[in-house]
Amino acid sequence: MIQQVTKGIRVSVETSYEGSFLKNSIPHHSFRYLITIENQSKETVQLIKRHWIIKESCKHPQIVEGLGVVGKKPIIKSGQVVQYESGCTLNSLTGSMKGYYTMINHSSTNEFRLEIPVFQLETPFSLN
Repeated sequence: MIQQVTKGIRVSVETSYEGSFLKNSIPHHSFRYLITIENQSKETVQLIKRHWIIKESCKHPQIVEGLGVVGKKPIIKSGQVVQYESGCTLNSLTGSMKGYYTMINHSSTNEFRLEIPVFQLETPFSLN
């Protein structure tokens, strides 16, 4: 598990390899990731946007941005934990992801970046 704390909010990431398949004779490797956001601060915050940088060995980095996560913009009170699962498909045997969430502090209405630590996406058969 990979973890990082920003402004009292811990982001943890767990990954798993889900399998490979061919599409138009091109290999695709599927990964799942579980994100846990734990608000250890005294403030109520809300996740409003996501920004991902996805790297793999045979392509230029891909940027993925959007509102919320899995269709939601969770409000996370002090002491609360939010989890969600998502996935990523790579053509390479290995890659990585990192990024940030744009958050709003409900007390001050200030936006801030909640850093998502870099995490590896590796097919088990690529690691000899």
